[in-house]
Amino acid sequence: MLRLPCSLLDELALDFLVSLKGEFSEETIFVSPYAKEASGDNALPLILSLMCAEVLGGSSETDIVQLQKVFHTGADPMERLIARPSFEGAVQHGGCYVLVDDVTSMGSTLAELANYLLMNGGSVIGSILLVNAGRSTKFRAIKKHTRLLEDRFGDEIKNIFGIHTAALTANEASYLVGFRTADEIRNRCIKAEKETAKRLLSKNYSGTSGK
Repeated sequence: MLRLPCSLLDELALDFLVSLKGEFSEETIFVSPYAKEASGDNALPLILSLMCAEVLGGSSETDIVQLQKVFHTGADPMERLIARPSFEGAVQHGGCYVLVDDVTSMGSTLAELANYLLMNGGSVIGSILLVNAGRSTKFRAIKKHTRLLEDRFGDEIKNIFGIHTAALTANEASYLVGFRTADEIRNRCIKAEKETAKRLLSKNYSGTSGK
């Protein structure tokens, strides 16, 4: 059973959620990226989605879960880009989902959750975040950046990361604009993989679940 840090979220989120009353319909489904055995900080997104449903109406989706641990805590932008999660669980066809998370940086995890919902017949109508730690307050990349990346790299973004340039988040696109060649990106990916392995080794990580 989860030990819910409700007092922390009450302090951080309750007033904010109350201010959103009336923004969503009773059919809204709040969904967060979490693993089945999430606990501690990893449980915060799930608890927040439950609070959203209680305060704002609608329901909280608890069957859609993140399949693997991506170790984004403490990771740099490239580490986050190359470690993208996948999800499983039934999506309500035609359901209107709101993405819920405690903290986002590059937006990679929420982007993959949104893609999973869309590919399985759901729709995404918004997001609720306690903290946006990224440089951009927007989720979608600006057209100027996507056009620049497409002109500069062609299909290389898809070849390297497995995602279309147009599917990058605002913070991902803004970060990649700083690279001049595809080889620079590949070399940085190799370095990021080594940095991730070193970081996890120093923390004695051996699990495969969570954020």
